[in-house]
Amino acid sequence: MLTITRMKKWFRNGAAAIGLGVLTVGAYLGFLQLSGNFHTVIPGELYRSAQPTAGQIEDYARRYGIQTIVNLRGASDDASWYADEVATARRLGINHMDFRMLASRQLTAQEAEALVAMLRDAPKPILIHCRGGADRTGLASVLYSQRIAGIPTSKAEQQLSLYFGHVGVPMLSAAYAMDLTWEMLERHYGLEQARGDLKQAQPAVEG
Repeated sequence: MLTITRMKKWFRNGAAAIGLGVLTVGAYLGFLQLSGNFHTVIPGELYRSAQPTAGQIEDYARRYGIQTIVNLRGASDDASWYADEVATARRLGINHMDFRMLASRQLTAQEAEALVAMLRDAPKPILIHCRGGADRTGLASVLYSQRIAGIPTSKAEQQLSLYFGHVGVPMLSAAYAMDLTWEMLERHYGLEQARGDLKQAQPAVEG
């Protein structure tokens, strides 16, 4: 028999589990920021991170041979982080490119095409970054992986996920604009249709 006492116990246990989950996710997101949120997207070709310090740029250049930095925050001549980044890139002989994006604003198809062209033509290996390395950088990583490297869509879109710190929740997260952008681009590139055609082409499994 389900008693009031047992219901209260289940509620307390459920609330505790949810609270623990939230704390765990929060701790993980904090770790990503403290560690620079650096990840390899395609070895020897594309890397991603949060806003790098001068020391981190030097480290990434030494370890991975970075030839180009693509800053997705856009040029910010009055900001110290931007001046340090540009100066460090110049000192190390690294190409520096700016492409302004906002995590809270959807890209147009034309803007996405411009970003893809920039990434395609830039000397490799490339380091792409935004502020946190999760949202704008995540979308750019998806675009590079799918449109340039030819990685299957289902795998490429994993670059825009909680694993890298991206929290895309409708109505709750401004960064959901990056998810909406990718959904729009899937239609623009005909990827949704291709995915549907592939699913229909798979043979039925008899049970």
